[in-house]
Amino acid sequence: MLASAASGMDAQRSALDLAARNVAAAEAAGPRGTFARELPVFRVDDNGHGAQLHFAGATTERGVHGDVVGEMLAVMNAARAYDSDAALFDAGKRLATQTIDLERLP
Repeated sequence: MLASAASGMDAQRSALDLAARNVAAAEAAGPRGTFARELPVFRVDDNGHGAQLHFAGATTERGVHGDVVGEMLAVMNAARAYDSDAALFDAGKRLATQTIDLERLP
């Protein structure tokens, strides 16, 4: 569970970086300009011990009109996904700690 959450956090951090670059590009292009929008590509690996999400790179969508609000929504979505993975990681860490504490009981 911890590895799955950590891999999700790493993948979403990369998506957040892309989204931030898209915001900057949209602002630079302006409302009438176009820019090359990068979209994250993810890969899911299931090794039998839990699925892991990996950032596999980005695809480019060319000729996108500068929509700063839309790009900010992408930033917010990536941040929410990161926060969800961080909460899952915390829950897994607490569960592991409680399990260790139970083993110490006489």
